[in-house]
Amino acid sequence: MATLSTASKPTSLKLPAALKTQLEQEAQRAGLSLHAFMVQTLADSVRRTRLRDAWAQDSLHALSDMTASGSGHELGDVRAYFSNLARHRQGLQAKPGDLTPTSLG
Repeated sequence: MATLSTASKPTSLKLPAALKTQLEQEAQRAGLSLHAFMVQTLADSVRRTRLRDAWAQDSLHALSDMTASGSGHELGDVRAYFSNLARHRQGLQAKPGDLTPTSLG
């Protein structure tokens, strides 16, 4: 969860009845008050949005670097690497070697 300031600012939020009921049920399941659950949920949403934005920016930079250099990784090689890495993590095979960029021209 994102670090929140100790200062708080009151706000009002009108929720559809069905959504409020669902939030109350989830808060109870999590052992939290409705307020704490909603604050946590909102903070998690902000964190995910920022991570998604950072991922998109990283992707654009990687594409730019790949276009400028003319080298990168073929999709089939990447899929095979991650498949082998998953088997390694399951203890079924040795860790795969690093991928080597190839000319994409």
